[in-house]
Amino acid sequence: MIKDVIKSAEEKMSKSIKVLKSDLSTMKAGRANPTMLDRIEVDYYGSMCPLSQVASVSAPEPRLLMITPWEKSLLKDIEKAILKSDLGINPSNDGSVIRLLVPELTEETRRNLVKNVKKAGEDSKVAIRSIRRDGNDKFKSLKKDGDISEDEFKKAEDDIQKVTDSYVKEIDKIIADKEKEIMSI
Repeated sequence: MIKDVIKSAEEKMSKSIKVLKSDLSTMKAGRANPTMLDRIEVDYYGSMCPLSQVASVSAPEPRLLMITPWEKSLLKDIEKAILKSDLGINPSNDGSVIRLLVPELTEETRRNLVKNVKKAGEDSKVAIRSIRRDGNDKFKSLKKDGDISEDEFKKAEDDIQKVTDSYVKEIDKIIADKEKEIMSI
C-alpha cells in the first residue's frame, strides 16, 4: 500500500519535470529552436490546430526559423497566429514560406528570461510539494484506518520526503543549466 502511494507520487513528480522541460524549451534563448512555436495554434478551416500539424518548421540557421505550410492558403493564418502570440517576433512572408528572425538577446531580455525560468522552476517545486502533501494525506488516512502502524507511517513520510528532495534537486539543476545557457549566449 505504502509503496503504491510512493510510486504514484514519483510518477506524478516525473510528469512535473517533463512539463517544466517542455515549458523551458519554448522560451526563446537567442537561438532559433522549432519548439519555440509549439504553443502557437493556427485557424485551420474554422478549428484551431497546432502549427506543427499544418506546416513544417525548420531552423536552417542559428537565428532563423523557416515555416513551410502544407497549403499555401494558410500563410496568412500562420502569420496572424505568430503576430498574436507572445513571441515578439515579426514574421516575414515571401509568398511560399514564413521566416522568423530570432533577435539577439539584450542584457535586460536575458535577465527577464532568467526571471521567467526561475518562476517556472518555483511553480514546478510547488507542484512537487503538493504531490508530497497528497501522499502524506493518504498515509495519514491509512494510519487513521488502522492499515499501517505509527512506525510505518513515519517511515512512509521519510521515504516520500526523500523522493521529493531528489526531484527538487533535479529542478534546481535544470533551472541552473537553463540560466547558464541564457546568460552565455
